[in-house]
Amino acid sequence: MKRTDVPTRKVHITPAGKGRSPYFYVPFDVSEGTTRLDVTMRYARADDCIIDFGCADPRLGDFPSEEGFRGWSGGAREAFFIAADDATPGYVHGEMPAGRWRVILGLYKVPARGVDVELTFSFDNAPRPLVPQPQPSRPVRQGAGWYKGDLHCHTFHSDAKGSPELLHAAARQARLDFLAVSDHNTITQRRYFHVHSSPDLVFVRAMEVTTEHGHANVFGVDEWVDFRMSRPEDAHALSRIVREKGGLLSVNHDKPPIPWNHALPEIDCMEVWQQAWLSRNWVSLARYQERLAAGLRIAAIGGSDFHQPDRLMPEGPFVLARPTTVLWLDELSEEAVLAAMKAGRGYVTESPSGPHLALTVDGASMGATVRGGRAEAHVKGAAGDLLAWFDARGEIARVPIDEDDQTLALEAEFRGFVRCEVLADASHAGLMEEFRAALGEGPLPWQLSEAEVAAEPLRRAVSNPVYVVGRG
Repeated sequence: MKRTDVPTRKVHITPAGKGRSPYFYVPFDVSEGTTRLDVTMRYARADDCIIDFGCADPRLGDFPSEEGFRGWSGGAREAFFIAADDATPGYVHGEMPAGRWRVILGLYKVPARGVDVELTFSFDNAPRPLVPQPQPSRPVRQGAGWYKGDLHCHTFHSDAKGSPELLHAAARQARLDFLAVSDHNTITQRRYFHVHSSPDLVFVRAMEVTTEHGHANVFGVDEWVDFRMSRPEDAHALSRIVREKGGLLSVNHDKPPIPWNHALPEIDCMEVWQQAWLSRNWVSLARYQERLAAGLRIAAIGGSDFHQPDRLMPEGPFVLARPTTVLWLDELSEEAVLAAMKAGRGYVTESPSGPHLALTVDGASMGATVRGGRAEAHVKGAAGDLLAWFDARGEIARVPIDEDDQTLALEAEFRGFVRCEVLADASHAGLMEEFRAALGEGPLPWQLSEAEVAAEPLRRAVSNPVYVVGRG
């Protein structure tokens, strides 16, 4: 066994360098026979100085590249190892090709004074088996019905502290049927979730493309997808790549503090509800409404963006599946979940036990196209609240929900589409009490003001649209 170290590399990064590219590459050489490498980064981290961290082998080309990515930990780690048989969470184990590798530094925050970054490398050639990547399983639960899941959450394979095992336990605690674990810019969470996907809880392949100018989820793709977007047109390349790989693309949390500021590419879905409703989801929903009114057909989904802590949390407003995406499936499988997401056959509700909201028009379900007619919303679990109806003009009607299980109808000349929302009325005080109790003695989160909290209605459920074309 031979272990070697190379001299420490030091680089100075300036705001001008960030202006040229959001990524800075530091090359290093890996010799033939290396079976493990370790890299450590040191710099003076501060509120105005945050450097992300990743690695690539010699196969990585310019954006968009499909090979050579070996890992990403963002700002969550300052050391990693990659070996033939194992790797730090977020990093890809496997073949160790000789040649010029690169550390990728993501220039998230660079102060005016610049920043010195020190990198230390070590290499080992001890015999190690070459461990293959896990293959996705294809579990199926038979039976048509409404199935519940969360489409946005994280483990310690990116910037959460909790393990995949803990997140799995949280999903079981929430009684979910499916879960998409979308760690930032990496797919190495599959080491656990490919193996443990089952008919009881189907795991949907996902990755969150994370950039300074917006985040997006890629669903249903087993390969890494290049996230290094730096030009306006790169978002369109991202969309093309995802489609070529048979996946879905969804823009995440299009609201402060991380709105989508890239060009809007062709997308399948949009996350209209992320975290608790009061985390300014009215901004995302308004942008969704504008895009529908402009003629785009985009399915609405929701996700908690839950970052699993290092312990299992009790149920509450700030945990997994708040909100929950509910989909109508002919069977529970990853393929069925992806098809229903793309078609918009479902709704988003506040929690796994939140209000049920199923919209039809002349019997056609959410995501369908009709020529107008009678819209019916089947609502459960929201007696005393309100049902608001929307089309391309905005809100067109608002009616009380009198019963715990009720179908409300509206017949109108809908423009472009029709969708609906459950708004808290009788439930408002109790929901706000639960929200404030979960905060404890702390201030309002997300820089919310009391005026915003008082002014914005609480949505409890949001349906997907049924699209309406003109008669004739």
